[in-house]
Parts: sequence; C-alpha cells; structure tokens
Amino acid sequence: MKTLVIGASKGLGKALIEGLGEAGDTLLGVSRSRPENLMARPGVDLRWIEANLGEPAMAAQIIEQAVIEDGLDTLVYNLGIWEAQAFDPAYDFRGDHDDQLQAIVNCNITSTILLIKRLLPVLLKSANPRIILTGSTSGLPQSGRPEVAFGASKFALRGIADALREGYREQRLGVTLLNLGYLNTEDALSTPRALAEQRGEGQLIPVHDVVQVVRMALSLSSASFVKELTLPAIGDERF
Repeated sequence: MKTLVIGASKGLGKALIEGLGEAGDTLLGVSRSRPENLMARPGVDLRWIEANLGEPAMAAQIIEQAVIEDGLDTLVYNLGIWEAQAFDPAYDFRGDHDDQLQAIVNCNITSTILLIKRLLPVLLKSANPRIILTGSTSGLPQSGRPEVAFGASKFALRGIADALREGYREQRLGVTLLNLGYLNTEDALSTPRALAEQRGEGQLIPVHDVVQVVRMALSLSSASFVKELTLPAIGDERF
C-alpha cells in the first residue's frame, strides 16, 4: 500500500507516519521541510515531499509530480491551522485579522480541494482508493465552539467528503471524515499509551488512539469503508 500523509512533520501527522504501514508498504510524508529523527515501522519505505500547503496551487503540483509515477492508494489529509487566540477564553471573532482568516481558508479548504483534484486520477487507478480527512468536533453542528474561520473550514470538509463520495462511488472511492476532539500532541507515539492517556485528565485524546482508528479504516476490504467517525475525549462535556 502507498499512503500519502499531508502535514506529517509533527503532532498527529508525525504519529501517523510512525504508526501506519506494514512491511513492504510505502509512506510519503508532506511538510514544508523534512523533520529529523522520524522513524517508520520496520520494513516500511519512508519518503518525503517538501511542499508548502499555504501555497495551494504550487503545492498540489509538486505533490502530484512526486506520486504520479509510482501510484497512490491512500491520501490522509491531516492539515489545519486556526486563529491566533483559538480555544482561548479571550477569543473574539472581531479581533481576527483579515489576512489570518484568508490564510485559514486557503490552507484548510482551498489546499484540500486543489490537492484532491490533482491526485484523484492517480488514486482512482488503485484497486482500493481511500481518502481520510482529519476534521474536528468544531465542524459538528452545535459544537459549542466560537472560532468562525476554523469551524467553517472543518464544516467544509463534510461537504467535500459527501460530494466526492457521490461523484466517485462507481470507482469505489472510500472517503472517511474523522471528527477529532482535543488531542494530546505533547506525548509522541513512542510514549506508552497508558502514560499518554493520563495527560489532560480525560480532556485530551492520545495520538495513539487516532492512529489505531486510521489503521482500522485502512484495513477494511474494498467492499466497505468508514464514512464518518467522531472521536471526542471521554471528559469532553460537549459530547
């Protein structure tokens, strides 16, 4: 299996690179620069593509050219930026700068659409093409969050996923949307999960759990797919 992970240099993306794949698989990570000290699972061929998704058209072209020859089975789009004061009690939409709002839309929506458009011809050649979009509980109705641009961009992922499923159902394209709650990205995948799950006292999700969910989704046959999955922290009172 050949899997492309967008936003793979740190946090959840780094955990996905370190936790996905089996011996003989190929993982391609994408970020502005290749991070140091990144280890894939034994037998997994790890490659890197340097591209800045803040420049959607150029990044999409670079990534397309990097995968077009060897093919691609799965795209994991794990990228999202948010407002400077997001998830802070001091957040006020009226204080958001216009250029920051444009950057959020550019990175979280425009880049997603342009890249998928570029990669679809490659993906659809796979016997089991899959797209996994890492969304947020902020993109759910009545999420309880006030961040306008970030929330709107995560709502947009549902529309992207729904349209792709309808447009390419006959080509058996499986599109999964993961609505993730607050993550513990301080503890890497190398940290024992029993220790990582203690951080946040029930308010944070270890990256280990997200990796496990993605591995499950990618392990399914071509006859089924995970449409949408919401993964909140156990202590999140919104859920």
